[in-house]
Amino acid sequence: MPRIARQEKPLPADRLTIRLDLASGARIGPGKVALLEAIARHGSISAAGRELRMSYRRAWDLVEALNKALGTSVVSTATGGAGGGGATLTAAGAAVVAEYRAIEREAHAIAAPRIAAMLHLPGT
Repeated sequence: MPRIARQEKPLPADRLTIRLDLASGARIGPGKVALLEAIARHGSISAAGRELRMSYRRAWDLVEALNKALGTSVVSTATGGAGGGGATLTAAGAAVVAEYRAIEREAHAIAAPRIAAMLHLPGT
């Protein structure tokens, strides 16, 4: 059986990662926001967890951490059964995603020229 050559992974682009550290001690970053986005796509916490390679328990714990940090539910759930269960983002959950992504876009726009400048310092 012939061996298939490994494809080289492209190098990651220079990037800026945003994490919000709230006064309450809670954190909102790319992982929690990606989880909310996956829940919105799949309509399920367990399916979102599978997509992100995390257990249902870990996904649920992250949702609960957001609920506690924000003082409101970010996900609305329906228990399973004959009609099936499911999960959807609440208005608060959708707002968290929208505001985080807006902060991220604005920060990237401001940081991009400075990152480029760092990569082209004299003597490098």
